[in-house]
Amino acid sequence: MNERHWMTAKAAAAAIADGEMSPVELVKALLDRIERLDPRVNAFLLVDADAALKEAHAAEAEAAQGRLRGPLHGIPVGIKDIIDVAGLPTTCHSKIFENDAAARTDAECVARLRAAGAIVLGKLSTHEFAIGGPSFDLPWPPARNPWNRDHHPGGSSSGSGSGLAAGFFPMALGTDTGGSIRNPASACAIVGTKPTYGLVSRRGVFPLAFTLDHVGPMTRTVADNALMLGTLVGHDPLDPASVQLPESCDYMTALDQGVRDLRIGFVRHFHEADIPADPEVAAGLDRVALTLRSEGASVVDVRLPALQDFAAVNRVILQSEAWSIHSEWLRDRPGDYGRLGRRRLMSGAFMGAGDYVLASRRRSQMIVEVETALRDVDVLLCASAMDPACRIDEPEEIERTYMRQARTPFNVTGHPALAMPTGLSRDGLPLSVQFVGRYFDEATLFKVARTWERVACTDALHPFLVG
Repeated sequence: MNERHWMTAKAAAAAIADGEMSPVELVKALLDRIERLDPRVNAFLLVDADAALKEAHAAEAEAAQGRLRGPLHGIPVGIKDIIDVAGLPTTCHSKIFENDAAARTDAECVARLRAAGAIVLGKLSTHEFAIGGPSFDLPWPPARNPWNRDHHPGGSSSGSGSGLAAGFFPMALGTDTGGSIRNPASACAIVGTKPTYGLVSRRGVFPLAFTLDHVGPMTRTVADNALMLGTLVGHDPLDPASVQLPESCDYMTALDQGVRDLRIGFVRHFHEADIPADPEVAAGLDRVALTLRSEGASVVDVRLPALQDFAAVNRVILQSEAWSIHSEWLRDRPGDYGRLGRRRLMSGAFMGAGDYVLASRRRSQMIVEVETALRDVDVLLCASAMDPACRIDEPEEIERTYMRQARTPFNVTGHPALAMPTGLSRDGLPLSVQFVGRYFDEATLFKVARTWERVACTDALHPFLVG
């Protein structure tokens, strides 16, 4: 695992800072791998090789002079293509924006990554407008799962997940409105965090649902995820949802302190009663609970509202808010949407004001119920996906399994949530777990995730079919 394409962001940044590796060497190695393997994975919509190499040479010169921009100096990153990158188009993987002009400025999250020293490699595949599902009737093909390219990589941050699992970059930006960071994290055996609502600016990110949208880090290890999130946080007065935190967020200091005396609430009914999970998924969750207990945490069962109730609230709010964004295009250019995207977005036309108000009221009650549970425990443990990834060419199975998940509750409530692998199924497909924390307590979330990663060695999981 010493190949440059499997290096963690943390290790690569240290090697660059110590003069042991050049950013140019790293970027060239990744660009070579992308050129060779991405035609089989379709993680990228656009590779900005010339700009990335130019940035790498500048980073190399700065490092040689002992000047580092930040903790990600010289580290390549992929950007989901609903997020603006100056000079590149933001297509949202849709014919609607296929010929639009390039973005004039970086999204705030991209600007913060650049300020920390990161180098943008290009724009990554997504489900159309972050909702359409893996579609074959769009201008670009859907991303595939590197563990088995006949299978779905999860979405909507599909290119971010598949590119990380294929060794194309050590970190990527994703967005999450109903689970779209954590779904690819679950399907591709990576680490994906949906931060607390308002922690990371969404300015310059094409919206799906204003009150549910989050931007967050996707990486192959917990430490890289914590490192990346630390560069993204901060108040943005131009994002109405952005929060002002009283102090800076340090996610690295306590990362390896372990879980002794922490209280873990196991939400078993999500996968045992509400939506019965695949037995291998359930066994993986039990292993995580046993491991955390053996490391000194207490694990107790916790009850929250039923998954079906969370899903109903998320669906009404998401579809109502998405319709307000897309209604004009859906009326004037319906044929320019893919079939899946059009069908999912059109549902919002049938939501009434009363539906939205009732869903919003129930949402407030659900927030109180989750907050009440988190007064008695430090972190929640629950399922993310109820099944390993299905085949990408079976739309009925994709539709069925998309609803079999426990991610949407925490878009409804805005609590931070992290998905990561628990191992592999008998068929060699990733299995996953989800950890959920208190508002703005991502540090504890990372500490629990790092403990599981350290004991289970899940940070050594890499796909080999494209390696």
